[in-house]
Amino acid sequence: MNAWTRTRTTCPYCGVGCGVLADVEAAGCGTPAVHIKGDPEHPANFGRLCSKGSALAETLSLDDRLLHPSVDGQMTSWDRAIETVAVRFRETIAAHGPGAVAMYVSGQMLTEDYYVANKFMKGFIGTANIDTNSRLCMSSSVAGHKRAFGTDTVPGVYEDLELADLVVLVGSNLAWCHPVLYQRLAAAREERGTKVVVIDPRATATCDIADLHLALEPGSDIALFNGLLAHLQATGRIDQEYVARATNGWENTIDAATALTFDDVVAQTGLGSDALACFFELFATTQRVLTVYSQGVNQSSAGTDKVNAIINCHLATGRIGRPGMGPFSVTGQPNAMGGREVGGLANMLAAHMELEDSAHRRIVSKFWGVSSVPDRSGLKAVDLFNAIAEGRIKAVWIMATNPVDSLPDADAVRAALAQCPFVVVSDITARTDTAELADVLLPSTAWGEKDGTVTNSERRISRQRSFLYPPGQSRPDWWQICRVADRMGFVDAFRYAGPHEIFAEHAALTGAGNDGTRDLDISAHASISRQDYNALEPFQWGPRATDAETNGRFFADGKFFTSDKRANLVPVRYRPPASAVDREFPLVLNTGRIRDQWHTMTRTAKTPKLLTHVAEPFVEVHPLDAAEYGLEPAGLGRVRSRFGSMIARVSVSERQRRGSIFVPMHWTDQHATAARVGAVVAPNTDPISGQPESKYGAVSIEAFNAAWYGFAVTCVAPPLATYEYAARARAGIGYRLEFAGRAPVIAWPDIAADLLTRPGAASERQILSYCDEARGQHRFAAFAGGECIGLLYVAREPVPVSRSWAIDQLGAVVAPRERRRLLAGRPSKDVPDQGAIVCACFSVGANEIVRAVVEGGCRTTAEVGQCLGAGTNCGSCRSEIGRLVNEHRFETAV
Repeated sequence: MNAWTRTRTTCPYCGVGCGVLADVEAAGCGTPAVHIKGDPEHPANFGRLCSKGSALAETLSLDDRLLHPSVDGQMTSWDRAIETVAVRFRETIAAHGPGAVAMYVSGQMLTEDYYVANKFMKGFIGTANIDTNSRLCMSSSVAGHKRAFGTDTVPGVYEDLELADLVVLVGSNLAWCHPVLYQRLAAAREERGTKVVVIDPRATATCDIADLHLALEPGSDIALFNGLLAHLQATGRIDQEYVARATNGWENTIDAATALTFDDVVAQTGLGSDALACFFELFATTQRVLTVYSQGVNQSSAGTDKVNAIINCHLATGRIGRPGMGPFSVTGQPNAMGGREVGGLANMLAAHMELEDSAHRRIVSKFWGVSSVPDRSGLKAVDLFNAIAEGRIKAVWIMATNPVDSLPDADAVRAALAQCPFVVVSDITARTDTAELADVLLPSTAWGEKDGTVTNSERRISRQRSFLYPPGQSRPDWWQICRVADRMGFVDAFRYAGPHEIFAEHAALTGAGNDGTRDLDISAHASISRQDYNALEPFQWGPRATDAETNGRFFADGKFFTSDKRANLVPVRYRPPASAVDREFPLVLNTGRIRDQWHTMTRTAKTPKLLTHVAEPFVEVHPLDAAEYGLEPAGLGRVRSRFGSMIARVSVSERQRRGSIFVPMHWTDQHATAARVGAVVAPNTDPISGQPESKYGAVSIEAFNAAWYGFAVTCVAPPLATYEYAARARAGIGYRLEFAGRAPVIAWPDIAADLLTRPGAASERQILSYCDEARGQHRFAAFAGGECIGLLYVAREPVPVSRSWAIDQLGAVVAPRERRRLLAGRPSKDVPDQGAIVCACFSVGANEIVRAVVEGGCRTTAEVGQCLGAGTNCGSCRSEIGRLVNEHRFETAV
């Protein structure tokens, strides 16, 4: 019996920063078996994991891994690849100056990688042209914090979710985007009656635990919170003593807030006066109020002002720095906070120092041993790629991110990189839309192989430990940068024996010239040894005290990091989004995450389990909008803006706000044709933070009237490029394909022969078919050695096939007399159809849940869990289970 080893590490997904236990079988050869579960001792999650975290072991395959460096498409050695990067960077700098080179990095990187990248660019290349995809998710929060507090400080801790009497969720679908925090909040609500208000134009899954849902007009958050501040003033709820003692700017701030009447707030937010008054009074009369906000606030052309509008309400009432109260930004990426700590943004320096502060530049220059660091900010993400398009940046190094899909106006980003003289991409796979444009591809280590630290949304630093040997020639990101730095002549400054030495240097810099003037100081770890680093327990930076009133929380003493130690109340006024709907583009586009997918799916799309809930791109539309624009449920819709277009499956839902549509951000050309929502998003940005307005764009939608629709399950990955619409996903032991086209197809048997195969099965393959040309129906079932190796169904309407049943047939042994029944596309009457998968963890379908309610008598989500297991693991599906229970609990079995 093989032995197992256990490694304590950290999840690579959202900013919750969950602890993970990775158990690895010490196999003699081949890929070792890995089991993943939550770490019950980690204070971020106490053993909980979401559906994505629970499925991490299934994403570790090497089938798509980039294993060797390549230059100009040819595999090469590390020595040649590093030399190529170093020479091209040197030549570009010599000819055009340091501002002609840039790096674009990622919140997926570890803190040690991030630190070395910023030291390399800002300290030794001599340019601040290094920005990060975290610009797209939390830079407005950074800017708002700095304006209010003097530094980028998140005041609260996760425990505040359980100590608050009122939690206000603003622009945060916590149930899908931060599921473990959602479960902590849901438990607190059940145990102690915590009130929950959700402020979001959409009725998201998070609304299922809301006592009040405010479906405000998209982009009107400032009007709402200014109205709240005016109400607090009018009803005598301002903490006048705190405002006088601990803040500046009160008069101008309240003047801006009271410029709107209550009726103005009603008009601008589109909310009913009763609901608005209820929220205002609930906030006013509840002392322990926690306001949790995320991308719905940040991803706006007024994102920084929205952040300050929220902070103003907490400062004006003194509700900050104490248990269960304060503003709380929850970040999107696993190390967005760590990137902030080391100066990951183009306008920051390491250790929470300011690039445009001369004293801070002197500290960093002296510490790094360089003559100076740049005295002005570099180019923020959108501006950086504009500069590439304009030819001002001639060499760019992209690490651990996929800007061809994730940035706004993504087609322009693709065109910019296509004509850039020199593009380097470091990634774990060559199968991204960005990697396809690289002159040099460098293979990076992936989660499970990486070794370093990450910092979560509550400022808790955790070790991400390796438990797998790096495959092929993959190397850590920090190692790659150090080798290029060596070749460029910066040898001594980048000679690290391992990530522990980088962490120690980063820790030392946080204490340099600090003396309590900056919030971030982990200099106690400046002499950390390799042994202590390897054993490092999760720890939270920030104030420490003996009582729970201040432990881990900033600003309990009313002292801030401004020059006079007072917080700044910032006067803000509502302004509409940068794009405006009109006759040509009458709808508001909102983008975001879905429950089981992550970013551009380079990891999550590797496991079929995470594609059972949603397997293809979709556009969510209100029923009245669907009727107005001629859209059919499960049909296809083309979304257009002034910048591009995309095609997605139509999902009609009353949970969507009329006049708005929602499209997930995840699909790329690697998984679907014409489904990159980034191509549709306008490149509007916040003038202060530079964060794109991904939550509001003016678009149109029209039906994509296909002549035929197809659905297939196959053993081998089906091609995408030949179809006008196609979406491919792993399913069961193979793949599923949804596809459609407007041009008639006359050779379906030939297409079936190409699709329905598996390696080595051509000689024994049998294909059964049913064709009705008059009705446009074609069905094929392929077998080899008695096993089903593929199914294909075609019709003039969206194909009415039980997807989960069809997927289960792949690889099944089917007796010859039973094979023709597979052409029906649904199970026989004596075999229940589980329906669309709701619980990905236990593969429980909607029909099974409905049967448990109607026939089994389950009347609560918990009872469904006891019966089927659904919702008892990560809990991400509980809201959807709850809706099915509510819809069917009064039905009776016939």
